[in-house]
Amino acid sequence: MSDIKSYSVGFGDMFYINHNTDNFTIIDCCFNGSNDRFILDELAVLTEPKGITRFISTHPDWDHIRGLTNLDDMLGIRNFYCVDNDATKPDPTPDFYRYVELRDSEKAFHIRQGSKRRWMNQSDDERKSSGIDVLWPDVTNQHFKDAMIVAADGGTANNICPIVKYAAHQGVVALWMGDLETHFLENVQADLALPEVDILFAPHHGRDVVPEPLLSELSPQLIVIGEAAEEHLNDYADYNTLLQNSAGDIVFECEEGFVHVFTGKAISTPYLSKLGRSRDGYVYAGSFATRER
Repeated sequence: MSDIKSYSVGFGDMFYINHNTDNFTIIDCCFNGSNDRFILDELAVLTEPKGITRFISTHPDWDHIRGLTNLDDMLGIRNFYCVDNDATKPDPTPDFYRYVELRDSEKAFHIRQGSKRRWMNQSDDERKSSGIDVLWPDVTNQHFKDAMIVAADGGTANNICPIVKYAAHQGVVALWMGDLETHFLENVQADLALPEVDILFAPHHGRDVVPEPLLSELSPQLIVIGEAAEEHLNDYADYNTLLQNSAGDIVFECEEGFVHVFTGKAISTPYLSKLGRSRDGYVYAGSFATRER
């Protein structure tokens, strides 16, 4: 069994995947000052027995790298995954400087569409893979090149984000899209080949919507909408959604054929089956079956 956790960190993103292999993956960080110690302590315990811990940075905006310095100081990040970029900031923070240091170091692995790497998506006699694949960016795409120029000039880095897929053996398929914006996805959708997924983490904390042709292609069973001001959230009315604003921390226990959903706060989830599961410190929201593939 593997676990996916989406932390409630305010208007930002932070996730981990505790793989059912000797891998542990953290995606972005955004410490909000109220739960920093809890998160750092939890990650220290969870990563200690793992042979490989990787950090995937979708992009270097404040709400996705806040606290990176503390996280790196604690964990000693040795595997830093990001898109190869020259992003700058008009008012750089210490965490942005740490991002640049890691991005430009020998610890960095620059991801792109189709990236292959031992233990990310390749197994060997030493260790099984994590089940992670990178579906975007196509670094030859002109829209992506234009987004890179904007980021290098100190503008938004939203559209240099990768699309990252996690697939467990005979189980869950989950997808992260960082902060990719609607208009950018519309421009590149002809160059995207996306799978059906069980869980979609909505881009830009739910503030930007996935264009309908791509959403139909993904056909998510559940869309997680991150934390943002209510008036800026898209509701994805035709899909089952889980709002982090209401749910707090969310944990997905992923086993063969099923995902069991736990939340920090009690919420209504009539679209989930009740199978009588429990997890210390969380409310059981229900379960759903993963697609047969």
